[in-house]
Amino acid sequence: MNIRTLELKIPPPIVAVLVAALMWGVSRTTSWEFPAVARNGAALMIAAIGVSFSVSGFLAFHHAKTTINPRTPQAASSLVSSGVYRITRNPMYVGLLLVLVAWAIFLSSEWALLGPVVFAAYIHRFQITPEERTLMTLFGTEYSAYKAKVRRWL
Repeated sequence: MNIRTLELKIPPPIVAVLVAALMWGVSRTTSWEFPAVARNGAALMIAAIGVSFSVSGFLAFHHAKTTINPRTPQAASSLVSSGVYRITRNPMYVGLLLVLVAWAIFLSSEWALLGPVVFAAYIHRFQITPEERTLMTLFGTEYSAYKAKVRRWL
């Protein structure tokens, strides 16, 4: 099987939900002692930041009237580089990653902390890499200049 066949196939929110389910499963095997109030407060704060990143990215795409469909980056009609896109090139993925970190903290399991790592690796290889190839084709030097100024994650 050609590994490229997995590129742009599974929408990132679906990947996040699958990883979250796996995290819940492995969390049943281990846990650490951490006061629930502090753990839940930290999880809630990190999740809120993550949701803010994702929603900001979504709204920026909506305002620019460009595609938000992660499976069709070739449909992008403009390069969005303002707002949250000045902080990260992938705010929606950063947001999902932060929500998974929050979920791992809430689950109170060291094994669950592997979930965000798996998510980031998968999204980098099968979503971000092909998106970047497409954006380079569509926007050329404008995208190169943007990449030079703004980090992929944070």
